[in-house]
Amino acid sequence: MTQTRVSIADLDDRMRLFGEFDGVLHAVERATNAAIHVEGDELVIAGARDATEKASSILRRLIEAADAGEFLSADDVDAASVESHTQSRGGRDESRPLPKAAEGSSSGSALATTRRGRPVRPRTSGQRAFVDAVATHTLTFAIGPAGTGKTFLAVIMALAALRAGDVQRIVLSRPAVEAGENLGFLPGDFQAKVDPYLRPLFDALGEIMEQNAIERAVERGQIEVAPLAYMRGRTLADAFVVLDEAQNASRDQMKMFLTRIGANSRMVVCGDVTQIDLVRRNDSGLVHAATLFGDVKDIAIVQLTEADVVRHPLIRAIIAAYANADR
Repeated sequence: MTQTRVSIADLDDRMRLFGEFDGVLHAVERATNAAIHVEGDELVIAGARDATEKASSILRRLIEAADAGEFLSADDVDAASVESHTQSRGGRDESRPLPKAAEGSSSGSALATTRRGRPVRPRTSGQRAFVDAVATHTLTFAIGPAGTGKTFLAVIMALAALRAGDVQRIVLSRPAVEAGENLGFLPGDFQAKVDPYLRPLFDALGEIMEQNAIERAVERGQIEVAPLAYMRGRTLADAFVVLDEAQNASRDQMKMFLTRIGANSRMVVCGDVTQIDLVRRNDSGLVHAATLFGDVKDIAIVQLTEADVVRHPLIRAIIAAYANADR
């Protein structure tokens, strides 16, 4: 049995760290099998050595977030636990270096607030690298597995840029490629036909905006959601442009899309190279682009991993199982 202490003397509002009914501290205890209690300006952690070390690492990450003004929950404990485990194996610095301008940035602060009142912020080192890259580059590629928040964070950053007046519109796009099955003829007008393909983008918007606010923004032209095929011939100036599911864009489509960027615009390309629905994997424009632009100034390529999965803890196990099967 060992004991260690973590200072909370500089934390001005401990409720941000402790959570409702001390729910965050209880979640850390469950995740580490360590016992935690408060003594004055310190958290006292007791248990086996590996348990106290893990709990201490997680709590320091959580204290940093709470000190930045965030109200934490059990979900943040899970993300901090995964990140702590990854860094303890040396995975952070060696496999995913931060962009050059990312060190010391404020990407841990809230980007927006959901309709339920929950602040949205990057919760893992990979997500922070992604947010920093978007802030410091005109074009950013975010490549990683499902559940890492690529699309959600990209849409949130686009909304933040629009509300701040940095851009005049948001353009969201996806390839209209079906995931392994042919849906056949879809009835209705153009919007009804493309809606199934674009629904995930509207879902991301819906986390932050009311439905009627989204509709008004679309009517005013502040938000545009359209299939990738409809980008040809356009110049996307003064816009925040997001391409989702980019692994299903062909090489020609990717070239077409990337060359649409105009003055005072920012572009984010998101995709998962393990979920390519094209007939041939090598036809993926995202796979090809990732090999072309690694050393190009003002273009960032951020690689996310299962350690950055925040949607649900089970997704990491699913990804790992499929990866083992492929090997």
